[in-house]
Amino acid sequence: MAGPLSGYRIIEIAGIGPGPFAAMLLADLGAEVIRVERAQSVHGPAPEEPFFDLLQRGRRNVALDLKHPDGVEALLQLVQKADAIIEGFRPGVMERLGIGPDKCLARNPKIVFGRMTGWGQEGWYSQAAGHDINYISLAGALAHFARAGEAPVPPLNMVGDFGGGGMFLALGIVSALLEAQKSGEGQVVDAAMVDGTAVLMTFFWAFKSVGLHDENKPGTNLLDTGAHFYDVYECKDGKYVSIGSIEPQFYAELLRLSGLDSDPDFAPQMDRTKWPALKEKVRAVFATKTRDEWCDIMEATDVCFAPVLTMSEAAKHRHNVERETFVESHGRVQPAPAPRFSRTKPSLDVPPAHPGQHTRQVLETWGITNVDNLLSSGAARQA
Repeated sequence: MAGPLSGYRIIEIAGIGPGPFAAMLLADLGAEVIRVERAQSVHGPAPEEPFFDLLQRGRRNVALDLKHPDGVEALLQLVQKADAIIEGFRPGVMERLGIGPDKCLARNPKIVFGRMTGWGQEGWYSQAAGHDINYISLAGALAHFARAGEAPVPPLNMVGDFGGGGMFLALGIVSALLEAQKSGEGQVVDAAMVDGTAVLMTFFWAFKSVGLHDENKPGTNLLDTGAHFYDVYECKDGKYVSIGSIEPQFYAELLRLSGLDSDPDFAPQMDRTKWPALKEKVRAVFATKTRDEWCDIMEATDVCFAPVLTMSEAAKHRHNVERETFVESHGRVQPAPAPRFSRTKPSLDVPPAHPGQHTRQVLETWGITNVDNLLSSGAARQA
């Protein structure tokens, strides 16, 4: 794999959501990431076409029975040769399997042990089940994804699982790997989605502290659809455009290109008492033209404008095509690795793998002993 993390070896214990996302990010950036799947997930030979889950791109797949002592020993042998390991079980599960931090650090004192949970390794909720919607609720984020007078709307599972979870785990892994180069010692990275989501809200804690964001009135503030110059508007054809004309010069451009610059009511931009009425005027104007017509007028200007696109539309948009933001790899259109690097450019060489597709190959190339015995005993399984 190309990329700035080329040469690092990382083991991912199979999970869902934020753990695989973190592993994908690390693999995208060039790390050799091995996904360890449950042996029970292997159901016959691997199909020829890649696995459907794009979050699993960029790594080979090994199937081990971690309830079998030989499967545990095989994993610990992998740990001896790795730089980091990622797991996403509830607190205590890895310890009960005999592959917790103490066991792994005993085999490899330099290993970085990344832990991904919703609630964290301790705390009142730590043993409770949960999902993104719950984590961002407790972190004080979901309450603010709401229009005035309406219920909060979960922003898919992007804030908790991926922003507050997987992204912070990947950052933690890389940070601990950098520190281990200096100290020669590994450590545990405790990444909790509730913690990461709370950090994502830092900007709004700052606004709240000086009275610029009223937490008790969602949908009435500058960035939560309260302002007429920061919102999404429906067009004549039922499609939508987004406006973010916060700064005075951008606001002036919005008024000029929308034809509202002659209306004196729009002059006091930050008079919040006028925002609801002004929003109705803006809404009426955008309803007079189709989305494409507004794109012809406002795209690539300083209005701070963009059409609201579906995934398929985004992949075909001129700007994204020019930047190759989306690529076709192994027959599937998908987001390209990010960020960009001038020298060590990431690539998508390895498609998502089926459970156990590379068991023998990985165990042998990583120098694990008795591969035939592991396969015959069921401690490992080859698809």
